[in-house]
Amino acid sequence: MDLAPSPLALPFPHLPVIAGLEWRVARAGYKAWNRPDLTLATLAADTCVAGVFTRSACASFEVESGREQVRQGRARALVVNAGNSNAFTGHRGRQAVEVIQRTVAAQMGCDTGEVFVSSTGVIGVPLPQDLARTGLAAAFAAEPCGWQEAAQAIGTTDTFAKGANAQAILGDVRVDVAGIIKGSGMIAPDMATMLGYIATDAAVDPALLQEMLLAANAQTFSCITVDGDTSTSDTVLLFATGAAGNVRLEGWDSPGADAFFAALLDVCRRLAQLVVRDGEGATKFVTIRVTGAVNNDSARRIGLAIGNSPLVKTALAGEDANWGRVVMAVGKAGEPADRDRLAIAFGGHWVARAGQVVAGFDEAPVAAHLKGQEIDLAVDLGLGDGQATVWTCDLTHGYVAINADYRS
Repeated sequence: MDLAPSPLALPFPHLPVIAGLEWRVARAGYKAWNRPDLTLATLAADTCVAGVFTRSACASFEVESGREQVRQGRARALVVNAGNSNAFTGHRGRQAVEVIQRTVAAQMGCDTGEVFVSSTGVIGVPLPQDLARTGLAAAFAAEPCGWQEAAQAIGTTDTFAKGANAQAILGDVRVDVAGIIKGSGMIAPDMATMLGYIATDAAVDPALLQEMLLAANAQTFSCITVDGDTSTSDTVLLFATGAAGNVRLEGWDSPGADAFFAALLDVCRRLAQLVVRDGEGATKFVTIRVTGAVNNDSARRIGLAIGNSPLVKTALAGEDANWGRVVMAVGKAGEPADRDRLAIAFGGHWVARAGQVVAGFDEAPVAAHLKGQEIDLAVDLGLGDGQATVWTCDLTHGYVAINADYRS
């Protein structure tokens, strides 16, 4: 399926080399396309790992295995298969993952539990083991490549490669944080989003690394939605090679821990937003800011109710400031709300306050704002100090066309 780049696409940035990490790509042939679809990352000994995964009750074996593996806190390799999610495939799906792990472990001289596997694509078709073996052999024989090549290889319906990076100073040592992500449909993550891989050369204790990823995820990957559907394969992994030589971060009070977390949070936020920018059929990037909720969690749930509403999303696609649909979404969220305290704004222009349309409301500046590609929607509930920001996109005919033809 050849798709034109999203009108919201951003250019791929220059990402730094992370010492202790090498990327390679190869064509396994999981689908009838002439492009790399197997990605291999090899990691230095003693690399620490953290991860967040989908809470789907029908998760793939790759996810189930990854949940257990991150508890060990160590990683030596990552394999990403594109074009086949290997989910809902019974014992054959499990065998395919184990074959990949054994093959890579033998080549790397490491434990199979240090080999992480992700797969993305069509659900219900077992991953062909022969193609995986052939692809792995080609990947190990290939020359190392850059972040952009890896980002392109992990994609499925993605229309552009997605990457982000940031830096932090830990004591007198500069460390880098960089990552890539894929995803454009089946995006309503619960703990993670599609497939994302972040690496840093910082030395960080595995337990702290996991805490930081969970905290960053809660403010970024778990605050985006494209279509309200949660994948069976959602995974975000964070690798720390320790090659920068900084004094290891052991806890939140370690010198430099706040700077490192800020860099990680920045990378996660930008990666999450890139997924929304590549939402299937999207023409509008929508930022939903919810304030005045009873707490932050409530604000997030209200924001996602708005962002997941087909009626809100189609109104935005049609450039219609239909605040009544926003009222509907707030009311159905199952969170505390008071109609007569509710306020709604588009592009900084308040259209409704105290449960009714603002007196003398002029729709012209709002209409002008909605004609742009970057849409801001604000909702204030007037109940408390809770706040959250959620990112979504509009819903167009393009989304239907892509998904009606997905398996072909």
